[in-house]
Amino acid sequence: MKNILIIVQARISSTRLPAKVLKEINNKPLLWYVIKRLEQVKTPNKVIIATGHLKINQPIIDFAKNNNFYYFVGDEEDVLDRYYNSAKEFNGDIIVRITSDCPLIEANLIDKLLEIYLNGECDYLSNVHPPTYPDGYDTEIFSFEALEMAWKKAKLQSEREHVTPYIWKNESNEFIIKNFENNVDLSQFRLTIDTQEDFLLISKIIENFHDKLFDFQMDDVFNFLKNNKELLKINIQYKRDEGYIKSLEEDKEFLKGEKEK
Repeated sequence: MKNILIIVQARISSTRLPAKVLKEINNKPLLWYVIKRLEQVKTPNKVIIATGHLKINQPIIDFAKNNNFYYFVGDEEDVLDRYYNSAKEFNGDIIVRITSDCPLIEANLIDKLLEIYLNGECDYLSNVHPPTYPDGYDTEIFSFEALEMAWKKAKLQSEREHVTPYIWKNESNEFIIKNFENNVDLSQFRLTIDTQEDFLLISKIIENFHDKLFDFQMDDVFNFLKNNKELLKINIQYKRDEGYIKSLEEDKEFLKGEKEK
């Protein structure tokens, strides 16, 4: 049987909302909600918190130890390297990539994607190329072999920081890529946490479902938001994938420097 790892990247030094993964809602840190919802995935797996090696991340390590969660400490900036070495440490064959700013992540969706991945011939499967799910439900699944190839060949800042771009940008050359689409395009909705406004919105949602923290689904969230439409205005000013867009700008500087050598 293939060894499936769900690896959650988490660090304290997030730029726009520092230490967001440990910000609390109802006396529980955001990272706790992420891990507990991932523990509802029925397909056999192991959930790993992958954090950076800087001392500032010690509270994440302490959190993992205190809650008996698996964790790995790797490169702070080179997240691709962190994923690769996490996967090696825990002998992963199949990797599910989840970011720690997605406390509404849905276990049922991950199970559905894993079923497709395990029954299909592909190296990489996601629901983000193009996205049809809300920002905050992003799920990527890929083989260790694809991860290793990316680790060896990726050069750009965007490819190292965001883990998978080298894979999904090289479909025709090296990888078989598949995308899973929702029945309705909900990609315009932002249900992730990168700013204080995002945190406020997610807090309202989690507080509403306090009696079934791990059981509420995306449909439940949207039924709640339909009855509270003013909440969607809280973080409407922010765009999807702003971090990746910033990395692409840094790529331009890197490539410019390479040409000048």
